[in-house]
Parts: sequence; C-alpha cells; structure tokens
Amino acid sequence: MNDNQLMAGRRSGVGALFAFLAFLIWGLSPIYWKALHGVGAFEIILHRILWSFAFLMPLVCLSHRWTELKKTIKSPKMLSILLITSILVGGNWLIYIWAVNNGQVLQASLGYYINPLVNILLGMVFLRERLRRAQAVAVVLAALAVLNLTFRFGVLPWVSLALASSFGVYGLIRKVVAVGALVGLTVETLLLTVPAGIWVLHLHQIKSGAFLHSGINTDLLLLGTGILTATPLLFFNLGARRITLATLGFIQYTAPTGMLVLGITMFGEPFTRIQAVTFGLIWAALAIYSWDTVRANRKCNAKR
Repeated sequence: MNDNQLMAGRRSGVGALFAFLAFLIWGLSPIYWKALHGVGAFEIILHRILWSFAFLMPLVCLSHRWTELKKTIKSPKMLSILLITSILVGGNWLIYIWAVNNGQVLQASLGYYINPLVNILLGMVFLRERLRRAQAVAVVLAALAVLNLTFRFGVLPWVSLALASSFGVYGLIRKVVAVGALVGLTVETLLLTVPAGIWVLHLHQIKSGAFLHSGINTDLLLLGTGILTATPLLFFNLGARRITLATLGFIQYTAPTGMLVLGITMFGEPFTRIQAVTFGLIWAALAIYSWDTVRANRKCNAKR
C-alpha cells in the first residue's frame, strides 16, 4: 500500500467518524428537546432560529465563506429559493420537536427511516430519474409499511410522512441551488431571524415566554439550541467531503436508530406488534435500497 492509499484511507476514516458523530448527535437530540418539555415547540423553534444564526455567522467567517455568503444575499433569485427552503426546514424542526415532546419519538424515527425512499420518489417525479427495479421494490415495501400502520391503528402516521416529505422536498430544492450547506443554512436562519426576534420580544414583553422567566436552566438550554443545530451540521460537512455517498447513506441510519432506541427504552413509548411489522418492512426496504446503491456505485466505478 503506497502513501496515497494510506492518506486516502485515513481521510475516509476521519470522514466516517465525523459523519457518525453528526448523525449520532441528531439521533440523541430527543434527550435535549425533552429537557425543554415545559416550553412550547413554537417558542423553541424561535430560539433555535435566533441562536443558530448567532452561532453560524462566526462559523462562516472562520471557514472563509464570507464572500459566498455576500454573493448569495445579493442574488434575489437565490434569496427567493432559500426563503422557501427556510420555511420547509423551520416546519420540519417544528414538527420534530412537537413530536418528541408529545410522545411521538417512534413516529419521528420512522419518518427519517422513510426519508431516503421519499427522496427516490421525488427524484423520479421532479428530476425524471428512472426507478431501478430494486428501488421500486423498496418504495412498494415502504408504502405497505405506512398502509399497515394506517389501517391497523386507524390513524395515518402524519408525523412520519410530514417529516420525511418536508425534509425530502427541502433536500430536492437545495440540490439544485448552487450554495454550500453551511452558507445555505446561515441565509435560511437569517431570513427567519427578524420575524423570530420580533416574536420572542413580544413574548418577553407580555411575560408569556419561557426565556428569562423560567429559570437559568431553561435559559441555557434555549441558548444551546444554536450549538445543537450547528455542531452536527459542521461535522456532517466535514464528513461528507471525505467519504462516498454510499458510505454516508449507511451512516445516516444512525439517527433514526438512536431515536428508535430512545423512544422504546428511555421514553417508554409502546412498541407493538403492528409497529414491529411496520419497522420490519421499512428495514427490508432500506436493505434493498442500500444493496442496490452499493451495486450501482460498483458498476459506475468499474466503467471508469
């Protein structure tokens, strides 16, 4: 093995570690949001936007992306697109935190397991990507899983579907926008910061907000939402640049798996036979999807 191969191996190993840490933080984040159960989900989102922006701006400067940020802000087209994505990501955050603090962690977990399969459908519909046979089988299994949960429980798993679809559409739009993940999220939070700041100030004036009224622990937790948002994003960016998409695809299942384990063990949510069948179908779909992705990547590399 030559020096170049050793360097590539180390780079890949470091990238995998960064990516794993990012998804691990996302997977364990319900513990943090549960600690804020006394604060409304909407107010948490307002603070998450404000403190994320405050934390992201220094990161943009430290990573020498200031020029990219200014260029993005000066483009009306880019701002219009990022306004749409900011609403999508804000809605995704709101649904997720509401789900965690209302005993729906398992539904949130299911939503992020479904997300890669939703991405396949969105690619087929909007990007005219052809569905491979294995991908079609995976999507059908996912649909059966949702139908099983819907008809056996009599309730549509709207939390799972809303999380998967909102994040899927967010990813689809961001895929066709020429802006980096860090700068993009900074602009998205910037666009939401003014209304969020006005709302937080209003809550403070009428003394109905939690910030500065519910104790130092709550204040520190709300301030920390910016760090919790930006840190895994930074790790994700550092990892994604160093590893293949196939490897990243496998590591991403760390997040919903962490949520699933927490939902059953720490938060005591019921895991019935119906849910076991649903998750079993999703896991089977993801196994087929992952196998097909690896096979497609090998074929592509073999042709080079």
